[in-house]
Amino acid sequence: MFKKSKKLLALLTASVLSLTLITGCSSKNEEAELPKEINVTYVKSPLNVPSILEKNDELFAKEYEKDNIKVNWSELTTGPEQTQALAAGEIDFCHALGGTSALIAASNDVNLKIIGTYSRSPKGFMIVTNNDSIKSVKDLKGKKIAGPKGTILHQILIAALKEENMTIDDVEFIDMTIPDASAALEGKSVDCALVAGPAALQSLNAGNKKIVDGEGLVDGIIVIAVNGEFAEKYPQLVERFMKVHEDTLKYMEDNHDEMISKVAKEVGLSEEETEELYKWYDFNPKIDDAEIQALKDTQKFLIDNKMQEKEVKVENLILQVNK
Repeated sequence: MFKKSKKLLALLTASVLSLTLITGCSSKNEEAELPKEINVTYVKSPLNVPSILEKNDELFAKEYEKDNIKVNWSELTTGPEQTQALAAGEIDFCHALGGTSALIAASNDVNLKIIGTYSRSPKGFMIVTNNDSIKSVKDLKGKKIAGPKGTILHQILIAALKEENMTIDDVEFIDMTIPDASAALEGKSVDCALVAGPAALQSLNAGNKKIVDGEGLVDGIIVIAVNGEFAEKYPQLVERFMKVHEDTLKYMEDNHDEMISKVAKEVGLSEEETEELYKWYDFNPKIDDAEIQALKDTQKFLIDNKMQEKEVKVENLILQVNK
């Protein structure tokens, strides 16, 4: 009986040691599987305060260096550039991606997950003119309007026209980047420009007139997206990304004047201009029913205007990150 007990004890001890070794090996393998680098998009315009601070103060770099992971920033500023790079595995986080671009990419089977709202800024997107004959949206019929297609600005134009019983076919819309649209307006080769952020403020300060902004027309939602495969493979790295982002938002709240000073230098505006612009933005990262509905409304706009063919279930794109 005693011999049997000793034999059983030896077997149990061996099993425990075996499991311990396996667990230890698994942990080491998991550590070894961590990526050597994380690639994040850097979009500082219109006024992406968190990204400016996170890059310049190396906030993500300091977090991930604990695991010898290097953080690379890529200045891919347009939605299509960001989502194409994400689809190719060249980008892990699209940090400030237009809701329109996220939806179009998802409908084209790009594996992405939305892990937070980056910003909402309907007041920061507007239609401006230097044509004295244009007093309101009603006067846009037949006019040349330049701006980036498939964006929040484009959505504002179509929504504003719809309120006056017009469509995009009632104007001559020219697809241009914001800087090109601003230059075209200055050169009077177009009647109106779709502008946002510093470009909008600079346009108004130059004497141009705002016809309408996005307030009451769109939510102006920008999102934080992650490569779906990356999120599945490294959930803890995604959680830590959002933790750093939330810590940045807390810093912004607690150190307002210092934050404004840092951002003003980066965007080339005075502190007074930066302060004025900052009031247009809400950087709350939450995703709740209101944000989901805003994305659904955006998707309807894209489908109705033939910029998105296949409908996606918005709820399936949301990845709630436990922080």
